[in-house]
Amino acid sequence: MINKRDNCPVFVPEGKLDVTNSQSLANELLELHEKGYSRFVIDFSSVESIDSSTLGKLLVIQKKLKEAEGGLRIVNITNSNIKKVFQMIQLHKVITIE
Repeated sequence: MINKRDNCPVFVPEGKLDVTNSQSLANELLELHEKGYSRFVIDFSSVESIDSSTLGKLLVIQKKLKEAEGGLRIVNITNSNIKKVFQMIQLHKVITIE
């Protein structure tokens, strides 16, 4: 689901983000980028888990957005395992996490 707040798309995925759906997530975000958006928010409040394929897609998206002087923000991480993974790989150094 994608909402828009202050002309910034807010993507609200649900459940597991893994190899079965990471490409469709990337495709949706790339499509928005092609429409001219350079800043996105991903609301993790309903995300249960994330795998390495999804992390890779997020990093690719962040790189494209940064090249367009934009960026990606991840907000509302409620799952403690996801928080631990993000801390362990120091994702906050590449993607804004709030």
